[in-house]
Amino acid sequence: MKKYILHCLLFVLSVLLPGQAQELSTSTGKTTKLEQSDSHISWDKTEELSDNEIKQDPDGLTSDAINALESKESFSRDQVQEPTKALNESSEILKKTIQASADDGDELTITKITRFVRVSGVIFSITLIVVVVMLLRLMHRLVERFSIQIPQKRMLFHKIETIAQFFIYVGLAISIFLLSFRINEQLLSIIGGTVAVSFGFAIKDLIASFIAGLMIMIDRPFQVGDRITFDGQYGDITAIGLRSVRMQTLSDDTVTIPNNKFLSDVTVCGNYGELSMQMTIDFYIGLDQDIEKACEIVNEATSSSHYICLPKPVVVLVKQVIIESYMAYRVRVKAYVLDIQYEAAFETDLNLRIMKAFKTHEIHPPSILHRNN
Repeated sequence: MKKYILHCLLFVLSVLLPGQAQELSTSTGKTTKLEQSDSHISWDKTEELSDNEIKQDPDGLTSDAINALESKESFSRDQVQEPTKALNESSEILKKTIQASADDGDELTITKITRFVRVSGVIFSITLIVVVVMLLRLMHRLVERFSIQIPQKRMLFHKIETIAQFFIYVGLAISIFLLSFRINEQLLSIIGGTVAVSFGFAIKDLIASFIAGLMIMIDRPFQVGDRITFDGQYGDITAIGLRSVRMQTLSDDTVTIPNNKFLSDVTVCGNYGELSMQMTIDFYIGLDQDIEKACEIVNEATSSSHYICLPKPVVVLVKQVIIESYMAYRVRVKAYVLDIQYEAAFETDLNLRIMKAFKTHEIHPPSILHRNN
């Protein structure tokens, strides 16, 4: 039983601490052999002494036998207690070894941190951040004051402030890095890998927009000067770049759209490289009005407009529709404007002339009709 326990303990130690397990195995084996040899010698001596005493003094047989039995029982108790003592000693060795390993790990972590970071540099960097924040606030106040005093240069002042903030932020980041860290090959490799991954994620959309820009130039779904509808925006294309497309809306707003958006969304182009563009304008009249006269007025007013492209056809369509709970005739005219720049002017001209003619001929808009039974 003793040998079995010792072998199990040595196996555990060999897995956790191979060196100490080997030493403990050697020392334990030596101790076991010595104890076994000593026990055999003492036991043999006891047996020889008991035999001699039995031969020499038969009367003392009872006392000698009792002593021999007592020594045998004490020897058995020692054999039972020895594995327990060995197990306790091994547990103490394991505890001390684990504690020493934990202490070494803590010392190693602290050593690594102090190897890369300068404590004095970190303190100076915090001070530098506070100073830069105060400087940026002062610069913003000065820009606001100069913008009020010289309103004509307000945009220039804001541009200068934006550029200055960019360079200040970059310089602050570089200064904090140089002051707070001890630069070596290991640190540079770590930072280089981090920057490479961050840069890859940052330029992912940029690369997608670049490829989409090439596709737009090759496929040509629209070109500069076309009037398109995209994502609720309607206007003229003013520039096609490698990253984005710029659109000028009819309300004189500039809209910048990334090129990769055009790969997945629907784009509607009105003229597709031509100056003229078809326009659709609707007029509504009541069901009890003269629809033929209304169609004649619409056709005549459209054909005689200054902004009409005469080689292109003029089409008038009629349909019965419901508008806000009213039954009505919809008179739709389709005509080409001479130039997309005159789109708003063409629509205004048709509305003014046709509504005036409707009023002259007493053609009224939709209304609720009351039937007489």
